[in-house]
Amino acid sequence: MAVVALGFGACRQDMHDQPRYEPLERSETFADRRSARLPIAGTVARGQLRDDEVLETGRTAEGYSDAFPFAVTSEVMDRGQQRYEIYCTPCHGRLGQGDGMVVQRGLRRPPSFHIDRLRNERHGYLFDVITRGFGAMPDYAAQIPVRDRWAIVAYVRALQLSQNARLSDVPPAERPELAGEAAR
Repeated sequence: MAVVALGFGACRQDMHDQPRYEPLERSETFADRRSARLPIAGTVARGQLRDDEVLETGRTAEGYSDAFPFAVTSEVMDRGQQRYEIYCTPCHGRLGQGDGMVVQRGLRRPPSFHIDRLRNERHGYLFDVITRGFGAMPDYAAQIPVRDRWAIVAYVRALQLSQNARLSDVPPAERPELAGEAAR
């Protein structure tokens, strides 16, 4: 038994001092003295393929995109509403008026989504603001995945329509029903 204990005691491994490089540490192994290697030309790391410019940036060669990069379904709208309520309502409020809780507590008021300038902006612009931030608004690229940012844009467009609808926006077959409800 003593021999086994002596054997373990003689075999000391310093796990806290392993042979490894810290990020950006100098290395004598390679001629360029870098410890981290550059990616091989023409390769793409797993999860880093960016082959749809509109989806990833909200832009085309001509500027901001005015089209969604995928179909806007009821599931997309539900996801957009859910993500909007998590990330956007603290500042923008539930209806996008710019009257969220942080504004009520004294922080800077964001613009309402219902002003003409934002109603007339392209979808890609709204996506870009969520991605990169603007003014006092921080960027949300790290917190909100790309598809969820587009879902939020779709939901914001629905909010804008709901708060700025005109009778001419209602299909003609549905107008008599609205007139009946207004008379009540």
